Amino acid sequence: QVQLVESGGGLVQAGGSLRLSCAAVGRTLSSSAMGWFRQAPGKEREFVATLTRSGDYTYYADSVKGRFTISRDNAKNTVFLQMNSLKFEDTAVYYCAQRAGYVSGTYLYRRPNEYDVWGQGTQVTVSS
Repeated sequence: QVQLVESGGGLVQAGGSLRLSCAAVGRTLSSSAMGWFRQAPGKEREFVATLTRSGDYTYYADSVKGRFTISRDNAKNTVFLQMNSLKFEDTAVYYCAQRAGYVSGTYLYRRPNEYDVWGQGTQVTVSS
């Protein structure tokens, strides 16, 4: 069974940085579009970033554009989310997601229901 395992979350002061990792167990990620989402207490899960299977195309939520960078290392079967200039409002559980079905080479998937496999989440807490 495919599993996604996130790591790298933690407590950081506002203005600081964290790097999240998402590793796949049981299946390769290289043919999949990947995304990061987050969910704060009392709020719906929201899109953060996505990239195509090649990594050539990326797309970000307006709230994180210019501060977060999504990338992938297909040789390591891992996807990353570099988060810089963190703000208090970035506090949430961050989830990695894989679109394991049909994947367009250029389309950027931004809705949760477009993804098939989810990780367990990693907590990011930004203190103000």
